[in-house]
Amino acid sequence: MASARIGIYGLGTMGSALALNMAEKGFDVAVSNREAEWIAPFIEEAGGLADRLYPHEKLADFVAALERPRIILFMIPSGAPMDAMLREIDPLLAPGDIVIDGGNADFHDTRRRARELSVSRRYYVGLGVSGGEAGARTGPSMMVGGPLEAWQRIAPILTAIAARHDGSPCVAHLGPDGAGHFVKTVHNGIEYADMQIIAEIYGLLRGGAGLSPPEIGTLFETWNAGPLRSFLVEITAEVLAARDPQTGHPVVDVIKDAAGQKGTGRWTVIEALRLGQSASVIEAAVGARSWSSEKEVRQAAEAVLGGAAGAIVATPETLAEAFLAARLLAYAQGFRVIAAASEEYGWALEPEVIARIWRAGCIIRADLLDDIAGAFAAGAPEGELLLAPGFAERLVRHLPALRQVVAEAVHAGHPVPALSAALAWYDTMRHGHGTAGLIQAQRDRFGHHGFERLGQPGRHHGPWWD
Repeated sequence: MASARIGIYGLGTMGSALALNMAEKGFDVAVSNREAEWIAPFIEEAGGLADRLYPHEKLADFVAALERPRIILFMIPSGAPMDAMLREIDPLLAPGDIVIDGGNADFHDTRRRARELSVSRRYYVGLGVSGGEAGARTGPSMMVGGPLEAWQRIAPILTAIAARHDGSPCVAHLGPDGAGHFVKTVHNGIEYADMQIIAEIYGLLRGGAGLSPPEIGTLFETWNAGPLRSFLVEITAEVLAARDPQTGHPVVDVIKDAAGQKGTGRWTVIEALRLGQSASVIEAAVGARSWSSEKEVRQAAEAVLGGAAGAIVATPETLAEAFLAARLLAYAQGFRVIAAASEEYGWALEPEVIARIWRAGCIIRADLLDDIAGAFAAGAPEGELLLAPGFAERLVRHLPALRQVVAEAVHAGHPVPALSAALAWYDTMRHGHGTAGLIQAQRDRFGHHGFERLGQPGRHHGPWWD
């Protein structure tokens, strides 16, 4: 007999946390999992919340337990597994049912699936969920893409479980089909950039200033009480203070320096290039992770090329200013990519809304997002954060520090790909007359491609073709 308001299929880390969150907020939740042996332990661990959880091992029983029209949230791996699940559940669905994909999906897949399900009058929703296990359990940030009718039905549930910032829920309907998953992808790209910037600042403090991990952790803790306050700065202070119980050394020193990645940062870069944009800070972060995985090559190169780097004289205060400037530029690039996608796909994304739902619950939550939301609300010129009065003033104020830090790092031999990319983009964007005219002349000379002349319409060619 149908009794559950929503069903969650997939009881991994995120799915189980979301189910408990919903149950705690008073919703009856049907749960199921492909590996049926996971279900009973989950119900047992739910404790007093188990009364609101309805476990089912068979997919048909799981679907039958839902109120109609049904709402089903899938928390399973994206790609082929999601397509296979849709084929399996299709005979059990009816017009008006809502299928929600809560994984880190490629938004192109989300757009395709939305079209396919709409034929049979079923709703497909792409849900970006950020915050990790803790966020999913206590309040994530959620980015919704799909039909407005579907959003209106699922809004009470998602609003109830979302993170709160000053009482405002960090969830919003951003647009149709793949809008939510695209914004989540860019969120993750910015996350890559922010983490790389932090790692580079840590590297300069460690190798350039000679500070120990606990000393750097204390510095990050101090920074987290000021303009740099954010979740990532907070946990950086925490991990740098931690010691390995086996060796007594700082934990960071016993971890292999090879960073993993699941692909969303790379997707951001790919989509930015497709849209004619450059997310160069994110691209630098993705590249740095890829290079980090080549530890054996790097060790061999150190023996041949020498790996020693010199000291830097930049103070912690200067490094903090450089960090803030680079973070500002990384966010600005991310929102440019979002704006380009909004225009390309007709999503009408609202950057102010996106900034507001990122203020709590998600991995990149930071005090800076309040300022970003305010800048967009006030009408940033040309929609560019770079040109918003408050942002432009902060960049002008902090850029000398970024310039000093990058210069010192390069001179001393410290790798700072993200900091360097941020500075190069800033310097490019502030020049109203650049060097691309020479590139256009070269293209015309070797390929007869033509070029535009200043103040003259049409396509022209150089005198080398006379």
